[in-house]
Amino acid sequence: MIVLDTSVLVGALSAPGAALPLRNAIERGERILVPTLVLYEWWRGPRTPQELRVQELLFPARLALPFTVEEAIAAGALYRKVRRPRGREIDLAIAAHAVVRGAGLWTLNRKDFSDIPGLDVSEPA
Repeated sequence: MIVLDTSVLVGALSAPGAALPLRNAIERGERILVPTLVLYEWWRGPRTPQELRVQELLFPARLALPFTVEEAIAAGALYRKVRRPRGREIDLAIAAHAVVRGAGLWTLNRKDFSDIPGLDVSEPA
């Protein structure tokens, strides 16, 4: 089970050829999860209609992970544990989705998550 960070979604759906690791994971049968907070960050950027269509085909918004009480509690605990949490609230909330589920987190910005305890962070391979 893999939770995607926004950087992976942006990289895979916006950069030509960057989607191969994601495609390989899907073909291997990996369960790919996209939190609603990732969709928020994705949708607020400059997206083309084609990028939005591809996102909806691969990761339908109706299947996105909601930020529930369980993730809120986990994100709050992470906020208190990491150094310099201010300005990282969304990253911590995204990480909480992975921690709560015992899932890995795929990101292109490993340093943003490197100090989060209990989080398996990797880049798409």
